[in-house]
Amino acid sequence: MAKVTHTTKSDSAALSKAIRMCVESGEVDLGERITMKKAMLGQGKLVVLASNAPAGKVTDIHRYAALSSMPVVEFVGTSMELGSICGKPFPVSMMMVNEVGNSTILDMAKKEKA
Repeated sequence: MAKVTHTTKSDSAALSKAIRMCVESGEVDLGERITMKKAMLGQGKLVVLASNAPAGKVTDIHRYAALSSMPVVEFVGTSMELGSICGKPFPVSMMMVNEVGNSTILDMAKKEKA
């Protein structure tokens, strides 16, 4: 089963920093289509969802992540905020983390699950 992590506003700053570090030093894929495709194939290490991601897609991504035991982190902010954190001028509703780089985002997901 997928590890689903809900973050609160107090965790939001730390998660934002971890996402930014992951984008800068690791390897991520931004967008619904590529995230859904990689989740179906079991590729990637972690999925990050914005709070206003489409409900149908969120249900599907949870199902696919559960099949491959992939953690899912639900970001408190909107897709515009997630896009801004990623350094992009457009909304990002979902992102797939392929390599974490210098980020501690996987440790945060595992810690919050426990």
